[in-house]
Amino acid sequence: MKKSRAIIVLIVLVLLLGGLGYTATEGIGTDRSGSASDIKLGLDLAGGVSITYQAVGEEKPSSEDMADTIYKLQKRVENYSTEAVVYQEGDDRINIEIPGVTDANAILAELGKPGSLYFIYETDEDGNANYQATMDASGNVVYMLTKDIDTIVAEGSAPLSGTDVKDAQAATATDNMNNSEVVVDLTMTTEGTKKFADATTRAYKKGETLGIYYDGQIISAPRVQAALTDGKAQISGNFDYESAEQLASTIRIGGLKVELEELHSKVVGAQLGGEAIATSIKAGLIGFAIIVVFMIAVYYISGVAASLALTLYVELIIILLNGFDITLTLPGIAGIILSVGMAVDANVIIFARIREELAEGRTVKTAIDIGFKKAQSAIIDGNITTLIAAAVLAVMGSGTVKGFAYTLALGIVLSMFTAMVVTKLIMKAFFALGLTNPKLYGVARERKAVQFTKKKAVFFTASLAVIIAGFVFMGVNKAQTGNPLNYSLEFVGGTSTSVTFNEDMSLADIDSRVVPLIEDITGDGNVQTQKIDGTNEVIFKTRSLTQEERESFKDAMTDNFEVDGEKITAETISSTISNEMKQESIVAVLVAAVFMLIYVWLRFKDVRFGASSVLCLLHDVLVVLTFYAVAKVSVGTTFIACMLTIVGYSINATIVIFDRVRENMRSMSQKDGLEPIVDTSITQTLSRSIFTSLTTFIMVAMLYIFGVTSVKEFALPLMVGILCGAYSSVCIAGSLWLVLRKCFAKKNK
Repeated sequence: MKKSRAIIVLIVLVLLLGGLGYTATEGIGTDRSGSASDIKLGLDLAGGVSITYQAVGEEKPSSEDMADTIYKLQKRVENYSTEAVVYQEGDDRINIEIPGVTDANAILAELGKPGSLYFIYETDEDGNANYQATMDASGNVVYMLTKDIDTIVAEGSAPLSGTDVKDAQAATATDNMNNSEVVVDLTMTTEGTKKFADATTRAYKKGETLGIYYDGQIISAPRVQAALTDGKAQISGNFDYESAEQLASTIRIGGLKVELEELHSKVVGAQLGGEAIATSIKAGLIGFAIIVVFMIAVYYISGVAASLALTLYVELIIILLNGFDITLTLPGIAGIILSVGMAVDANVIIFARIREELAEGRTVKTAIDIGFKKAQSAIIDGNITTLIAAAVLAVMGSGTVKGFAYTLALGIVLSMFTAMVVTKLIMKAFFALGLTNPKLYGVARERKAVQFTKKKAVFFTASLAVIIAGFVFMGVNKAQTGNPLNYSLEFVGGTSTSVTFNEDMSLADIDSRVVPLIEDITGDGNVQTQKIDGTNEVIFKTRSLTQEERESFKDAMTDNFEVDGEKITAETISSTISNEMKQESIVAVLVAAVFMLIYVWLRFKDVRFGASSVLCLLHDVLVVLTFYAVAKVSVGTTFIACMLTIVGYSINATIVIFDRVRENMRSMSQKDGLEPIVDTSITQTLSRSIFTSLTTFIMVAMLYIFGVTSVKEFALPLMVGILCGAYSSVCIAGSLWLVLRKCFAKKNK
């Protein structure tokens, strides 16, 4: 690079840092578009709309029907936000909470009346019309009922209801003229297939339409063109894809097993309180500043280049969170923390390679070129394995798992770009400006290989002991409390208590004055607070409270804040994570592990590398699970994010070591076996393992030091996971690969 070009590169970089920094902090225009304050936040950080539905009918619905309704509603409201939650309140009420919106009426209008879908014959048995076509003021054809819907149902003119529909999706099809058109595909349940066959046979013989009635009106009246006996049908018309998807969504929500009516709706505040955002930002800034100082102190000029690239990374991720309309939650912050750690990691890998080349006597210019080239495979393989996990979780996961996956994927792509492109440009510009002394970059010192593999028996025994202890503690916990872990209300439900204060308390006052009193009563730091907009009402969600604890809660409120005890109401609420969501998350993680195994197998041409990597992931998860069991840390939605973060972090560290093993197998003698090669590879990457773990640990430690109670309960096991991930990569992975290679030598040559 010429000096003139180097100056241009640095000027452009300064302008980019300034422009993007301004956008990230202040935004563009009056609405501050692109700024950090414009990022959509989840219920845990910012609040949103809460809608309560009541089941219709004198008989209370069964628990199975309520669970099915909750799951289907969850899928429906995820169209508004992946972080939306649906849970049961009492025996026959369902709450929907959607973050980032404030217009409850608009949401209600779009959701309609869940569970009120019917298929209606055009005429009854006597030939009288159940509905007829008319023209509206705009000249469009609309269908109006000629009788009350209850009468139509009672007469038997509604052969199917929404519960007979298994699925409805917008799709494209080809008509008789081979033209593409947008349709709605319907799939019936087993019972619905028989009903639908009878209904379409009758309608076809009479040459009639079969109306689809929902929430007070007929939304479609397709003419039946054949008897449909396989449980599948298509609704065609003048659809564009958006209108077809809207009709399909309407049919899906109308197919709920429980018919619901709105009880009330309200705008609610953040579940974690306003302080959670402020403390997280403060922790992030302090952690980032420490990392910048650390990088410069350890890597000199290279550290300056990395710090500039990391600053650009942070600015870009803030702007792109806005651009991709990603809802940010506490688990999402975990994804960003992990990607910051991986961005640092990529730079550390590169700088270590550059120092090794300088130690070989190469010039700075040559060392930079070779260092980036040699580091490339480790960076790409490590990041792609984590990206695979993020992609699978985004497709197969639900709720907070999706939110975590989106932020992680975005961070990974940005981290690779800033490390491999931006850092490289900056370092070449520095060199072109005359910073050519090798001392400015540091020179690697030759270190004697640490014999990690000889201590594998000690490492394996220690790990097994910890894992076994975890299962023992989980057994003891189950015997004492009925649960192996300290499940929070997101997993097992709890109690929602509504308190109307005499003053409009701020979130800061609630967090500092009220929440500690509740924590003393429950003995649990997992208290979620929601302030009802425009009122003095505050909702506190806690673990399930006994009658004695509910009385203590009421006494604490009346004694300390002189509230009217008669206005304090408490309801039992279900978990916000349904069994289906739990199963989806577990399946998604397993599928991600399989895909990572396959990728590592293909890249390293040895399935034992992949198997060792996945077994190390399992080791890390089980060790952190042990910590949850022993320390009795609350297990909620952040537990899922914590485990996923550890999986992504650990696989990346293991891949870096295996990449060096693969390289050294080509260049080192194997006459003394593979143990010296593995030990040398681990030693060569040891500084990377330590420094990357340290920088990521610092970021999370700041969250623990400055965070509110719920944030601390998230950060603490994550810190354990980071240390465990470093330990397993250094002490377990290589030795495990050697064991698998020995055990399966004949099958995998």
